[in-house]
Parts: sequence; structure tokens; C-alpha cells
Amino acid sequence: MIDGFRDAFRLPDLKRRILFTIGALFLYRLGAHIPTPGIDAARMAELFSRTDILGFLDLFAGGSLRRFSIFALGVAPYINSSIVMQLLVVIIPALEKMQKHEGEDGRKKIIQFTRYGTIFFALIQAVGMTMWLRNYGVFTGGGFDMLIVVTTVTTGALVLMWLGEVMSDHGIGNGVSLLIYAGIVSRVPSAIFETIRDTGSGVTNPVALVVVLVIMVAVVAACVVLQEGQRRLPVQYAKRMVGNKMYGGQSTFIPLKVNTSGVIPIIFASSVLLFPYTIAGFFSGRAAEAIRSAFSPTHIVYMLFQVLLIVFFSYFYTAVVFNPADLSNNMKKYGGFILGIRPGKPTTDYIERVMNRITLGGAVFLAVIALIPTLISTIVRTSSFYFGGTAVLIVVGVALDTVHQVEGQMLMRHYEGILKRRNKSGGLL
Repeated sequence: MIDGFRDAFRLPDLKRRILFTIGALFLYRLGAHIPTPGIDAARMAELFSRTDILGFLDLFAGGSLRRFSIFALGVAPYINSSIVMQLLVVIIPALEKMQKHEGEDGRKKIIQFTRYGTIFFALIQAVGMTMWLRNYGVFTGGGFDMLIVVTTVTTGALVLMWLGEVMSDHGIGNGVSLLIYAGIVSRVPSAIFETIRDTGSGVTNPVALVVVLVIMVAVVAACVVLQEGQRRLPVQYAKRMVGNKMYGGQSTFIPLKVNTSGVIPIIFASSVLLFPYTIAGFFSGRAAEAIRSAFSPTHIVYMLFQVLLIVFFSYFYTAVVFNPADLSNNMKKYGGFILGIRPGKPTTDYIERVMNRITLGGAVFLAVIALIPTLISTIVRTSSFYFGGTAVLIVVGVALDTVHQVEGQMLMRHYEGILKRRNKSGGLL
């Protein structure tokens, strides 16, 4: 690992990307400590001690919500807008045509629509959260003060959207996922300290804590297995003559990932489940309080919807990024076929059937991993160490994806170096 890290910094372009990503994350963490004007910090801390959902939300915001900083909304508005936009592309033929047939221009238009949607969702969440805080006495300002708060946190959400896009273009890894990753990881030291303090004071049972830690290690291992798991379809290429040479006749395989969508279903499901809680913030009374209680992470209603949404988004995102027909046509074009399956539509149907089966298994496994640590933490009362299955999945998934991208960049530049050396020495090129 140390050798790989050293080799990465030897490549100027890769070094620049890594340093750019680190710098962007530093700016994100700096903004997370800039408070929004008009918020009573003492009452906000008191509210956190009485409401479970806020601790869960703050985990993804990296402490921004606890301080109600300018980045209090996090990347949730951008994720919600992305979800809606991807659903609309599937539903509305004009948007689907724009994405598939207009090339780069169509992709840019879809991204622009997603940005407009981010503004809309950020405004709704900012107003809902501010009104909810007013009901609890955390915010006591008038109409103009409320406008300042809403404008500040909405602008903060747009800045994070821009920062995530810039990180994806000029850094390493997916920018939005890295922002969520940084928010979760930044809470780990304080969570460990709180857990040690609670264990010393007798609030948390030491034996129960050891059990939870063992389970968390097992969950991390399961996450790695899930992220790296593949179903390999054997492919045979027919022999063919090109000029005086014989090509083909080779055997290979198609790696179908068990979890093609990665951590996207977890992130999407969590963001969608925050929306009813935000809407309930517009209102007061028993009905609104019941909604907020039902969508608390430890409530059975929240867990049920989380499982259903994880399965739905696993299938949905896999259908968006993976097309069995294109894969089948490419295999047929180059003389490839799956053993025992005829080329063309039978191959497409076979790949689609296999993909549906492994996606279901991956989605169920994903949901189980997301729920088990939360249930265990609730049973043994170790809520101070709020590092449940959802957070573990995101951390492990984003870390693995980033490492793979770094390795890919290093491999690409390694081959570029070989080709340049061959060209200079008068070799094959």
C-alpha cells in the first residue's frame, strides 16, 4: 500500500488530481464550521440530545447540521434532484432521446436540468428545516432573518453541488460520494471518544460494545465481498480468417458485478427518506410529529421503506448503466457467444435473466447489511457510536471505488510510458 501511494505521487497528473481532491475536501470541512446567522447554538445542541433523526442526518453532513453551518443541507438536494431527473429520463421519451441521441450536448442539458432541480429541492428543504427549528425555539428571527437563513443554506447546497462536480472532473473518484464519505469519516474520532466515555461511565455495557465491534468488522468484510463480487459468464470467440492470419478461438468471460450500482441505492434511499421528514417540518401538531417519528432511522416504518427503496434503486440504477442488448450485439459483431446460448436475442434474454437474479441477491444483501448494525446498536444502546450499516457501506464502497480509480490511472499512465519508450527507441511504433 505504501509503495502504491508513493508511486501515485510520482506521476505529476495523478499527483495533481489527488492534491486537488484533498484541497476540495479541506474547503468542505472548513465550510462545515462556518455557522449560519440567527441560529441559537445552545438550543440546537439541546434539540440534538432529544431527537434521534438529527444524529443520523448529521452523520452524513459531517457535523454541519449540529452547528447548522452554511453546509447544513449537505448534498441531499443534489441527490434528490438526480433521482428525479433519472426517473424522468426513463418516463419522458423526449428526455430519453435527448440523453441517448444528442451526445455530449444532450448530457449537458440533463446536467443543467439537474442543477435547476437542486435549487428547487434546496429551497424546500431550507424552508422546511427553518420552520421546524422555529417550532422548537432554535430559530426566533422574523421574516427577513428567515430569508437570510434560507438563502445561506440554499447557497451552501449549491456550492457543494459545484464542488462535487469539480472534484469529479479534476480530482479522483466521484465528487459527491467523496463529500458524503468525508462527512461520515469526520465524525468517527468524536464518536469513538463518546463511546469510550459512555463505557467508562457505565452507560454502555463493555461486553455489548465488544459484540458490536465484532459485528462491525464482519459487516466491513461483507461490504468488501459485496462490492467485489462477480458472476463470470464464459464466452467463446469463433475462429475467423483476416487476410493470411487466423484470429479468434479464444475463451474469456464477462464479469457481471453482483452490486453494479455500488453505494448509489443506499445514498438515494437515505435521501428520499429525508424528504417526508423535511415536509413535516412545515407543520406542527400530532400528525407532523407522527411522521417525523415514523421516519426516524430506528423506527420500523423507516427500516421497511429503506429495504424497499434499496431494492428498487438497485434494479433502477443497474438498468440505467447496464444494457444487455448492447453487450449481446457487441459479442455477436466480433464472433463471440456464450456457451450453450444462441447469439442475438437468446443471449440478450439470458444475460438479462442472470443480471436480474444477481441484482436481487445483491440488493437483499445490501439491505441486510444496512439494517443489522442499526438494530444491534439499538438493542445494546450504543447510539453514541452511530456508525451503522448505511455509513459502513458508503465508506467501504467509496473507498474501494476511489482506490480502483487510482489504480486505473496508474495502469493507464504505465502503458503510456511503455508506448513512449518504444516510440523513442524505434520499436514497434
